[in-house]
Amino acid sequence: MSEFTEAMAQLAAGVAVVTVRDGRDDLGVTVSALMSASAEPPMVLVSLGSGGYLAEVLLRQDLFAASLLSSGQAAVASRFASVGRPSARHLLAGTGHHRGAHTEALVVEGGVAALELETAQVVPAGDHTLFLARVLSVDYVESSLQPLVRLRSRYRPL
Repeated sequence: MSEFTEAMAQLAAGVAVVTVRDGRDDLGVTVSALMSASAEPPMVLVSLGSGGYLAEVLLRQDLFAASLLSSGQAAVASRFASVGRPSARHLLAGTGHHRGAHTEALVVEGGVAALELETAQVVPAGDHTLFLARVLSVDYVESSLQPLVRLRSRYRPL
């Protein structure tokens, strides 16, 4: 781990699963680099590794979803973070989910919130790509649940 990576691991961040429907397949990945970018209009910023397949797909497919995970969903986060993972539909077997009405992307149920998004701008940033996205819909908010966070390279309840 580089000194910079270790320094950034000291910063707690919420954990989300970003999903996209790509033709007949569904893709997804765990992210901890998702943040509110604007309240009016509502926008978020998502950072994805540029070499990843999901980043490649999002360069040609503007609609996607972000499910903000709750403290009881560390297993879901781990499934979507694994290398060589299968289709998102298989990763969500046995986990509540549905298709977003605006994006057709899979939305994980049981989290603290879920958003349907449309890419507004793409910014290359070193070894990552930043996706600035308009919020099309807030699928749900469950403020009674605690969020899942990532701190010091581990998932932790708040």
